Amino acid sequence: MAPIKPRISVEYAGNATIITFTDEKILEEKDIQALQESIMSVVEQSERINMILDFRNVRFLSSSVLGLLIRISKKIYECDGKLRLCNIDPKIYEVFKITRLTKIFDIYQDIESATEGSSTAD
Repeated sequence: MAPIKPRISVEYAGNATIITFTDEKILEEKDIQALQESIMSVVEQSERINMILDFRNVRFLSSSVLGLLIRISKKIYECDGKLRLCNIDPKIYEVFKITRLTKIFDIYQDIESATEGSSTAD
């Protein structure tokens, strides 16, 4: 049986690329690797990307996902782009606070405020 790749949906709203994680759990290393490939391919399709990662469906994630987010962030900033996160479950947000990732990432409550933040920042 072939491994099941995590699903993401990609939408475009104004100048933002919105990637929504559709899986409730992002725990397996093979799934995280597949996510990296999927998201990096979106990043590489644009010279200067303005990306919003929407966590509305995610309830559980492994610490490896935090490393993935840092790699994605680094790649986007190297391309002079912007990255925003939104709709993070309160329990997951606590992990971001404990690990001080709230200082690294622009985190918004919902997609609307993340989109507004992405269109006004420059």
